[in-house]
Amino acid sequence: MFTHTHTPTRPCPSGTGRSTTIILAVVLIAELMNALDASIVYTALPLIQADTGASSAAMQWIPAAYALTFALGLITGGRLGDLFGRKRVFLAGTAVFTLASLLCGTATGPQLLVAARALQGAGAAVMVPQVLATIAVTFQGPSRARAFGLYGMVMSLGGILGPALGAVLTAADIAGLGWQLIFLINLPIGLATLALGIRFLPESRAPRAQRLDLVGVTLSAAAMLLIAYPLTVGGEAHWPAWSLVTLVAGAAVLALFLVQQRAKTARGGSALVALSLFKNRSFTGGLAAQLVFGLMLGVFLLTWVLFMQDGLGLSPWQFAPANIAISVGGMAGAMLASKYAGRHQRRIPQAGTLLIALTLLGYQLLISSYGTHLPFAAAAAPMLLIGTGLGAIGAGLSGLTLTRIRHDDAGSAAGLFNTAMQLGTTLGLATASVIFFDHAPAGSHGTTVTTAFAGTIWYIVAALGVMWALMLTLPKPATTLP
Repeated sequence: MFTHTHTPTRPCPSGTGRSTTIILAVVLIAELMNALDASIVYTALPLIQADTGASSAAMQWIPAAYALTFALGLITGGRLGDLFGRKRVFLAGTAVFTLASLLCGTATGPQLLVAARALQGAGAAVMVPQVLATIAVTFQGPSRARAFGLYGMVMSLGGILGPALGAVLTAADIAGLGWQLIFLINLPIGLATLALGIRFLPESRAPRAQRLDLVGVTLSAAAMLLIAYPLTVGGEAHWPAWSLVTLVAGAAVLALFLVQQRAKTARGGSALVALSLFKNRSFTGGLAAQLVFGLMLGVFLLTWVLFMQDGLGLSPWQFAPANIAISVGGMAGAMLASKYAGRHQRRIPQAGTLLIALTLLGYQLLISSYGTHLPFAAAAAPMLLIGTGLGAIGAGLSGLTLTRIRHDDAGSAAGLFNTAMQLGTTLGLATASVIFFDHAPAGSHGTTVTTAFAGTIWYIVAALGVMWALMLTLPKPATTLP
């Protein structure tokens, strides 16, 4: 059994000055690597298939392997930082992620690539929770809210920029590397992150957490696997009976996990999840909003890319300006959320939600009117507004949800927050198989795809309505900052 006795550590900086700027840069670069790698692979899949001879099943597992191991390890990864030191665990996760990126970039076949992607996701699951936890224990007051805002911006932009960056890197074909460059680019970034992390990151841990809950680790991993696996591959198989049985089993194991955690907490043990977090109304509301945000983002980004490519017949290069528009908008929205993190912290993500909903309703009207003849300007320009809304939501939610979390629970809270996003995205991809692919099966083009996307928009707007309502549970400006 893993045990740890707390030893004094160097106190965290106060959240100002050059040192904390470097700390923030280091952890945000790590988060950016993870966010990009979760989505960068999609536009490179055709080249990977042509180069490696991967089957359609293997092609599905190249992104799915990363998503599954990432989802499985987030809760445990967050608690490991609380127990054994967030700096130490962050560096270990970054090292594994960087090594796995090398293995991905040198893989000679689909089996090796899938295995390396699974290892990469596991490294990210250990690395990413320490990002939020380090921010939580390093910064205080207004600087803490602004740091969370920047984290939300990076997380949102990484997911949005991934497909566009993947297209650019594979098309550039530097040194004949082709698709391999999307993984090998992590090597210099990962090594620089390790070097700067060793030099500048402060060490911190939860002093009262004494032991790793191995039973909780097993139950949480089993529950996540039983839930995430059928959501990842069930839609492709048209939801066979085993996928539904597995989902029910996952829900049962999750309930058992919660009972076990409650019993361990009642006995005074060190539970994997700090259940006291769920007594915090802003945390539970923010967690639920984050789950819906991931669902909405998963549905929108996947179906929008298919609409642009298979509906309007554009290549990744041709609709690159639309990707740029959504990225620029995302940066603007995140900057607004960070700038007004005090007085208008809740209003900014709520306004972003309404902005996306209204823009999508106008977009739906344009698609219904023009179909496959929709002018490119009309297809791309609204992405600036949608990106602004996404940036405002992503940057605002993290600060609102985590600003008032105790330092002892920072790792656990960060693991849960990232798990909500990952589960939401996985659920969104599964939802897309029902609301989009049932109307536009793989290989569809033209009117079939545009009609399916126009219908999908109604579901996305409904999810935005739910998310806006959940944000009412978040703290008001007067009580946001400690």
